[in-house]
Amino acid sequence: MTGHDKTLRLLFPQWQGGGNPSYMFGARLLSWLAPDAAGPVEEVDVAKPDGQPLRLENGIPARRALMAQIQDARARIDRHRPDRIVVLGGDCGVELAPFAYLNERYGGELAVLWIDAHSDVYTKDVHPDAHAHVLGTLLGEGDADFLAAVKRPIKPGNAMIAGKRDIPAALPALRAVEKAVAERRHLHSVGPDDLATSSEPVLTWLRATRAKHIAIHFDLDVLDPAVFRSLTFAKPGASAPGVNDVPAGRMTMAQVVRLLSDVAQEADVVGLGITEHMPWDAIALRDTLAKLPLIGTPMQ
Repeated sequence: MTGHDKTLRLLFPQWQGGGNPSYMFGARLLSWLAPDAAGPVEEVDVAKPDGQPLRLENGIPARRALMAQIQDARARIDRHRPDRIVVLGGDCGVELAPFAYLNERYGGELAVLWIDAHSDVYTKDVHPDAHAHVLGTLLGEGDADFLAAVKRPIKPGNAMIAGKRDIPAALPALRAVEKAVAERRHLHSVGPDDLATSSEPVLTWLRATRAKHIAIHFDLDVLDPAVFRSLTFAKPGASAPGVNDVPAGRMTMAQVVRLLSDVAQEADVVGLGITEHMPWDAIALRDTLAKLPLIGTPMQ
C-alpha cells in the first residue's frame, strides 16, 4: 500500500437481502464503532423498513429494491475509482458490487477469502434470501439480474470459504447446490477446527492462486455465539439451531484476527467487508428508550 492509494469506505446498511430490518441498525452501529476513515466515505441509499413484509419478486424478496441498491453502490464506487474498499454492512449481499468492482480493477486475478460459517452460493430455488446467493453470483452462478452486476466473475480456484460449517444431511437441496458450485468453480473451503490454531490451510490455498490482491468478506456469523453475542444465532429467547437448521459459527475473534493478519503478510488486502452485525442488547435498549417518558413518548 502506498500513500497514493485511495481507500473508499462504503456504509451499506442493506437489510432486505437477509429479511431482517435490524441489519440496518447493526450496520450503522458498526460504522460508529469503526476507526475514523482516512479516505472518502459513501453511504448507499437503502430503503428504510416500513413494517410491511417483503414482497416476493420472481423468487427473491425485495428484488427491485436490492437491484437499485446494488446499482447505487456501484455508482458511488465508480465515482471514486478506489484502489481499496472497506464495506460496513448490512447483510452479506453488500459485497456484490464492491467485490465485482475490485475483480475488474485487478484484471480478473483477485482472490476472495469468504470468512463465513455458510457458503452463500445458493439459488432462489433452495433459499430465497439474496444474502445467501452472493458468493455464487460473484463466481458467475445464479440469477440473471444479479449476475448483470458481475462483469468479470471470480476466477475458478480463486475463492475460499474459511470457517465453513457442514450443512446437515437433513437439508439435501442445500448440500447439493454447494457441491455442484464447488466442483464447477473449484471453490475451496476449510472448517473452523482446521483453523483453530493455524492459518496454514488458507495460506496454502492463497499461495497456490498466485494472486497478488485479495478481498476478504468477514461475516460475523462465523463467530461462536457462545463467545460473541451480536449475531443472528444469538438472538435472546431463541432456541439454539438444531440438526435440521443451518449451523452457527464456531470461530473466535482472536482466530479471525490472526487469520487476517497472516493473510495480509501473503497478499495485498484491497477489500474488507464486515457484515451481519446484530447487536441485540443495543436493539433492545433502543426500543426501550423509545417507550420512556421525556425521551421517547410525548408528555400528556
